[in-house]
Amino acid sequence: MGNAFDLTGKVAVVTGSTSGIGIGIAKVLARQGAHVVVTGRRAERGEAVASEIKAEGYSASFHRLDITEEASVTALIEETVKESGRLDILVNNAASTAAEDGNVADLSAEGWDEMIQSDLKSVFLLSKYAIPHMQKQGGSIVNIGSTAGVGGNLGWSAYGPAKAGVANLTKNIAYQYGKEGIRCNCVHPGLIVTPQNNDNVPQFYKDIYLDQIDVDRYGCPEDIGYMVLFLASDEAAFVTGQEICVDGGMMSHGPTYSALRKLAQQ
Repeated sequence: MGNAFDLTGKVAVVTGSTSGIGIGIAKVLARQGAHVVVTGRRAERGEAVASEIKAEGYSASFHRLDITEEASVTALIEETVKESGRLDILVNNAASTAAEDGNVADLSAEGWDEMIQSDLKSVFLLSKYAIPHMQKQGGSIVNIGSTAGVGGNLGWSAYGPAKAGVANLTKNIAYQYGKEGIRCNCVHPGLIVTPQNNDNVPQFYKDIYLDQIDVDRYGCPEDIGYMVLFLASDEAAFVTGQEICVDGGMMSHGPTYSALRKLAQQ
């Protein structure tokens, strides 16, 4: 048996890997031997991330991608296969941070459409064009969802349904292409504090989340990266069509959990 989670010789596309969780995923996959295609709209930042990976002695390249443009998606997939000869792993991580959202009665139809386009349709398009190449040798698609797609919330009337749609699309891909050696799973991150968002997340917001988390810290990008690594690897060959929360246990208990724990500690 070789090294666990060995991705040597495999090619991975990680969308939205110019910041936050995407950087963590890209670096974890590269350190296990994959050639990682870093993608995003910001070329300067993307080239910097690829350079950081290469400086550590691993393999990476950058390709500009606008997930809302089908032509940009097809160009990414076709050029990746042309340059690397194959595509084994697709991580659909990119999502909009600028689209309008809000409560249902306050959300415009345009805001709804923009969110669905960026956070759900993009996953469909990337998977659609990646699958034919994965059919040649098998592959793994890992979609990054959100705990916001598991239940209701204030102000996330578009983002939550978009992520719920990603989870259901995951199951359809797993069912339709599993016999051809293509697996598809969905990871739901909890609160992940990154170098990019740390200063923008209010402390009271962090405290609310930490009160609901079963462990004693917030998540970090590498926490998501290691789960993606497992799902992308041959060690997860019997895992497909699954939704996995990587949230410190936040979604494992009822809404009264935090208050009851405080009472027990008195």
